[in-house]
Amino acid sequence: MNQRMKQEEINQQEWENLENWSTIFFSKRDSRASVPKSNPKHGWAINFAHPEGAKWICYLMLMFFAIGFIVGFGVAFGLLQIQ
Repeated sequence: MNQRMKQEEINQQEWENLENWSTIFFSKRDSRASVPKSNPKHGWAINFAHPEGAKWICYLMLMFFAIGFIVGFGVAFGLLQIQ
């Protein structure tokens, strides 16, 4: 219980530290993969320093490439009218 409280305090300190924020959140000491944005009304941010956060970035990039690939083939087949 004490270890968990200590980590929650570290997480809060890291979240409040402005050096961890730019357009992204990057903190190796914060144990969370996603954190509330500096203005919590704007949603959540991915912690780029956390291994799970890095996985999410890869998944999102893969998803965007897949969508682009599918749309690109759809447009190509539509323009060439290949059946």
